[in-house]
Amino acid sequence: MPFPIIADRNGEIARKYGMISNDVSSVETVRNVFIIDDKGIVRLILVYPMNVGRSIPEIIRSVQALQIADSNNAAMPANWVPCEPVIVPSPNTFNELIQRRDAIQQNKNGINWYLSFKQPENCNSLNCTNSIEKNY
Repeated sequence: MPFPIIADRNGEIARKYGMISNDVSSVETVRNVFIIDDKGIVRLILVYPMNVGRSIPEIIRSVQALQIADSNNAAMPANWVPCEPVIVPSPNTFNELIQRRDAIQQNKNGINWYLSFKQPENCNSLNCTNSIEKNY
């Protein structure tokens, strides 16, 4: 397996991470997915009820979104699809705001100074398996 599997025979880890919903069961876990980066920081948690399976395409998309957001200093819009435009951070100064406004008028790449987009770099080079193993 190219990813860690943790045995938790007595449920200690599951309880620590809130994976057991006492409303549903005192011993069975809900379906949690934790995406933890290479620095040990939990970046994303998906929680599925016991009767709903996980969405592997959504998990892969989430990992790609984290990688692209980090490498492009950007945010992902709702329903982001890999290699689609990303949200550019808001300007920090009035001069940056004016430049952003002018760039949006010229490039038609945003709605206003606070919401503009750019094409992400390096998205075509993403290899799902290698990227996930390497970075998360």
